[in-house]
Amino acid sequence: MEPVTDTTAPVPAPAAVPAPAAALPRGRSPHLTGTLRAAGAMTVLGASTGVTAAFSSYPLAGGQALRYTLAAAILLPLARRRPRLAHRLTPRELALLLALSATGLFGFNLLLVAALRHTDPAVVGSVVGCTPLLLGVAGPLLARRRPAARLLAAAVLVVCGAALTQGFGHGDALGLLYATGTLLCEAAFSLLAVPLLPRLGPVRVSAYTTLLAVPLFAVAAALSPAALRMPTGGELLALLYLGPVLTCGAFLLWYSALTVLPADRAGLFGGLIPLTATLSGAALTATAPTPLQLLGAALVTGALLFGTAAT
Repeated sequence: MEPVTDTTAPVPAPAAVPAPAAALPRGRSPHLTGTLRAAGAMTVLGASTGVTAAFSSYPLAGGQALRYTLAAAILLPLARRRPRLAHRLTPRELALLLALSATGLFGFNLLLVAALRHTDPAVVGSVVGCTPLLLGVAGPLLARRRPAARLLAAAVLVVCGAALTQGFGHGDALGLLYATGTLLCEAAFSLLAVPLLPRLGPVRVSAYTTLLAVPLFAVAAALSPAALRMPTGGELLALLYLGPVLTCGAFLLWYSALTVLPADRAGLFGGLIPLTATLSGAALTATAPTPLQLLGAALVTGALLFGTAAT
């Protein structure tokens, strides 16, 4: 699950279950805690656009292999400190983890780059911005319940607001196909995690998926014509942020949110990615947002208030 920029965070799933009370801050309801974590994860992702841009010239597969190696080196020791599991990973859990890593991490990155080679970033952003709507439909269906009309309406508003914030552009049919694949991978990052979280928890799911992504990107790097090289000073700083800070922080926040919020409700916060990317970019460049971007921000904000107020 990562921010869509111009540079380059389905298996039947039960409904999300509440996290143990000890894991929640005192004085906060599980709903509020999940809301804050989901909003925090998407805000961090969107605001990291500038860092992602600083790492864009580094070989893609090799850079992602390094990124997830750094993240796994932090997450695996954290996972070992968790209470021991009653039994080892089942074949189904291992298959879900492999599918999650292959789609939400490996496939997402490669398809995103392919889409941006054929289509304007604004078009890719608008397509991937449909993630809240896709989660609003697929999440409940996989949990064997009806999609909530209120959440679907909020998801439509989020998608519209994100499109206005991202802007519009031009692309070809192949670019749209790659963008659609990127959208499906983005949704898989959440949907495939839902059945794993009740037993494994956010730390283990984050650690295992990042670890499994390393050999996938390593093989792709070995087959790529772009040779691995020493990163420049700026690229090294970006790598140290993307791995330990962005990947670890955003993954843990998002998967922690999914332990207390259903995927359709948490998915609404995906609209914050283009919103925070645009606003943070405007702040860094000292440029005022356009009227359309302000309208998009208002739509996303209103939709989040409307959707998260649903009972």
